[in-house]
Amino acid sequence: MNKHIILLPGDGVGKEVIESAKQVLRAVATEFGHTFTTDEQAIGGEAIDHYDTPLPEATVKACQEGDAILLGAVGGDKWDTLPADKRPEKGLLGIRKTLGLFANLRPVKGFPSLLHTSPLKEHIISGSDVLIVRELTGGLYFGQPSERRENGNVVVDTLHYHREEMERIIDQGFQSARLRHNHLTSVDKANVLESSRMWREVVDEKKKEYPDIQVEHLLVDAAAMKLITQPNQFDVMVTENMFGDILSDEASVLTGSLGMLPSASIRSDGVGLYEPVHGSAPDIAGKGVANPLGMILSVALMLRHSFKMEGEAAAVEQAVKESLEQGYHTADLQMEDGQLVSTGQMTEAVVENLTVKGVSDSICSMYV
Repeated sequence: MNKHIILLPGDGVGKEVIESAKQVLRAVATEFGHTFTTDEQAIGGEAIDHYDTPLPEATVKACQEGDAILLGAVGGDKWDTLPADKRPEKGLLGIRKTLGLFANLRPVKGFPSLLHTSPLKEHIISGSDVLIVRELTGGLYFGQPSERRENGNVVVDTLHYHREEMERIIDQGFQSARLRHNHLTSVDKANVLESSRMWREVVDEKKKEYPDIQVEHLLVDAAAMKLITQPNQFDVMVTENMFGDILSDEASVLTGSLGMLPSASIRSDGVGLYEPVHGSAPDIAGKGVANPLGMILSVALMLRHSFKMEGEAAAVEQAVKESLEQGYHTADLQMEDGQLVSTGQMTEAVVENLTVKGVSDSICSMYV
């Protein structure tokens, strides 16, 4: 199979982890007989420096023509003093909006060999496996332009949603639950917000179309507490943009490191943008110490959701699991035992485990 992938390294450690993604893609292509072509484009701070915009037209055009997109990271202290509409993060928001990538999927699953690195007790997080489905192109982040009134003493932000925007992301939540364990938790603030009351109405309407899915409503504050105290009670969580942003970052503590978390931003036809959850981390950029596993697991998400390559995705995930079990770890994982390695060395370990034997084992495990 031939696929064309757009690479957006971005800023900071983004450039380093994109290199890791390229190595893993080459290994997958070799092991499974695929052809992956790539085209590298600028976004974020680097695009500002070279093109005076965080999202150049050439980047947009390339992304529109690609089969999927891999993003490293955007942002950094260097650009913090720029006007809000010129900052690197606008490039990421812009490409999501332009491509209509309305659904953000963030799986949070603890690897057994890393449970001890989480700040939570092992018996609390053991067995936790959560998928957070977040609406990505509406809500407070995309309302009317913010205003300061009365000599700057009053500020106004607008939370705006259309029913159709809610329907499509809630459908995505139900469909994701159907592929997992048939349980959906809808998160809102219906006791306060009118937007949340409409959200809850849509969920109740949609659940009639999915009679096999068990549905639970939770207020966002209760969900935040339960995510830390009883994370293994969740399967799929679906929620609006800002709540999803906050809850998915909170959920990152289950794994012990942001460096382990992948994410996908997709639309209905399967085209998606895939990126690790961690930021650009300018303080460690160029030192070769960044954790590439969030990026590598994002490659697995791309293989699964955009290319429908389930066996290939499972092989990548298995290779990551084996590398960790062999004791390889980057500095962020703070493992007492094992071997501390660089970004490149961790990538090499994953590639080495991505062998024909590893592929066969991973495929077989899907049917056990």
